[in-house]
Amino acid sequence: MANLEITHATAPTPGGVNEDAVVTGAGFAVVLDGATATGAPTGCIHSVAWYVRQLAARLSSALLTNDGELREILREAIQDLVVDHGQTCDMSNPDSPSSTVAMVRAHGGVLEVLSLADSPVAVQRTDGSIQVVVDDRTSHLASYTRDAVRGFRNNDNGGFWVASTKPEAADRAVVASIPVSEVSAVAVLSDGASRLPERYGWTWDRFMADLASNGPTHIIDATRAAEATTDAGTFRGKAHDDATAVLCTIQP
Repeated sequence: MANLEITHATAPTPGGVNEDAVVTGAGFAVVLDGATATGAPTGCIHSVAWYVRQLAARLSSALLTNDGELREILREAIQDLVVDHGQTCDMSNPDSPSSTVAMVRAHGGVLEVLSLADSPVAVQRTDGSIQVVVDDRTSHLASYTRDAVRGFRNNDNGGFWVASTKPEAADRAVVASIPVSEVSAVAVLSDGASRLPERYGWTWDRFMADLASNGPTHIIDATRAAEATTDAGTFRGKAHDDATAVLCTIQP
């Protein structure tokens, strides 16, 4: 197993509750970004933050003990969580709590990467190039209103998938495998921490250099500073979001 030096930071939407979660261990990192409740009945007695924490716990346990493929690990974690809270909650409700997933694992000489529902992973290679692995289906939705997003969720017909009540969502995740020998650093992000390149004109090269030099907390602070000078309505979606950034550096 490759040796990863891992640092991370996470911060809630200003004035809000953090519905992101981050877990790291020997050779892996996971970032989850809970989908903020729309106000529609969820059929569930649990909060989004509860769902995210429970899924994070199952994923970290599996990554410590299971050598299976990342999609398989995610599928089993969702299934296990469905069994646990399906005793009290309506698993058929389309507004049940849900989360994005971004995972990396260095295993067997390979860096394995998974992205489900717009939380990106940026891989900096030893040749200086950067590969961004992201499930970007939400950015292609015809409409971004709350009702439209609800209708497109877990939908193959022009929609997108999230971790929620359907284990098969794991099969729709975007994955990649890269030889560890070709990787120098990896950023695992919630979309609230990837706004500098995705909204504010930073290149991924600049982002990765700043992350490596100044750390995850600085990236979140720079994001908040950019958001503070942005006029309402400039971008679709929230003006602010929970933000989580993980930096994994490959050690010799």
